[in-house]
Amino acid sequence: MTTKTILCLGLGVPSLPADWDVIPAATPAEARRHFKARPCAVGLLLVRETDSCDDLNTFLCDHWMVHWIAVLPPAALAHSGWRQLLLDHCADYHSWPVDGERLRHALGHALGMAALREEPAPAGGADDVALTGKSPAIARLRRQIVKVAAASAPVLIWGESGSGKELAAQAVHAHSPRRKGPFVPINCGAIPGSLIQSELFGHERGAFTGAARDKRGLIESAQGGSIFLDEIGDLPMELQANLLRFLQERTIYRVGGTRSIAVDARVIAASHVNLAQAVQRGAFREDLYYRLNVLALDVPPLRERREDLLSLAEHFFHTFSSERAPRVRGFSSRAEQAIREYNWPGNVRELINRVRRAMVMAEGRLILAQDLGLEPAASANAPLQLDDARIRAERDAIDASLLRAGRNITLAARDLGVSRMTLYRLLAKHGINAPSQGRYTDVPSE
Repeated sequence: MTTKTILCLGLGVPSLPADWDVIPAATPAEARRHFKARPCAVGLLLVRETDSCDDLNTFLCDHWMVHWIAVLPPAALAHSGWRQLLLDHCADYHSWPVDGERLRHALGHALGMAALREEPAPAGGADDVALTGKSPAIARLRRQIVKVAAASAPVLIWGESGSGKELAAQAVHAHSPRRKGPFVPINCGAIPGSLIQSELFGHERGAFTGAARDKRGLIESAQGGSIFLDEIGDLPMELQANLLRFLQERTIYRVGGTRSIAVDARVIAASHVNLAQAVQRGAFREDLYYRLNVLALDVPPLRERREDLLSLAEHFFHTFSSERAPRVRGFSSRAEQAIREYNWPGNVRELINRVRRAMVMAEGRLILAQDLGLEPAASANAPLQLDDARIRAERDAIDASLLRAGRNITLAARDLGVSRMTLYRLLAKHGINAPSQGRYTDVPSE
């Protein structure tokens, strides 16, 4: 017999079946301690007349992934604060005195929905997952990074803007024998032309007006580690010659200096422009290009990683969960379809920005395609065929009904005027209820 575990916050725990493991917590502080030691997917919130709506709201914001079922005094529903708390944080609510049978049914439904939810991505920075995924393109890049990292030759990374070139460079450094040394990133296009030589190579005191003391350059500061030259195609031609000398001789001269300084640092360069074509145009030194292009990595654009799109979107949803509107719980099936079909010209950076904006702007419990700012796959200007219009209208009606029914199959079927089996066939037809998504349940409504 499977044990059903829930956390019960409040006084007066109702009677539940023997196979239910209830963790009681009298206060939010006690509940926080329990969650740290033993996380639960479902919580029961027992509200009394003396409870503070603001205190509970703060607690529920911190534990937004939990499916909460609330029991509260009927009079509380007359207050806007309590109504908003229910809308923002609770999957269902009941009033005192509690109907044990109805409450057990609601908790069982919540446990079923929680079991269907995929595990959230591990916590971390917004970009630390950009090189993970199951797509062949990203798997190939990971294998190449491990091979390239073991060598000591320069690395040239090509990729579109926002695709994760710096992350690839960090991965090369992290897997290399130089991992304990510094990783120094430099955006060659972001440093003013008048300062870039001093920033890269450093300067001696008195080399120019304002040079009051000696200064180490960024290349020198990467001693024993790796230096990442992002957008190296923007490096001025005169500095390309200095960089070439460093690659050949492993020494630099500070601005205004006369002595050479040995620097042991691996150069990793990246560009979103084709450097071979830049060489043909005379915009990039050919000899420097061949010095850099010893070990080449190609970071795939996001449109070539469609298998990874939804997992990345979910990761960023969880990473920036503190920014989301309180009631937002995830993505609608139409939003997921829009994510899969969009070409993502801004790559991972664009995906992060769209997800963050949608989390703030969404007005319902699920993020919609319009919240992401994504249009349907078909062009808005293209003529819409009758069959396409019928399919789209049918899908929209199903999506709307499921949202109204709280993803309950029985209620949604009743709302649409079809049988549950018919609704299941429609879900399969439109790809809304794929087994891997696990988004809907057929537990009967109360």
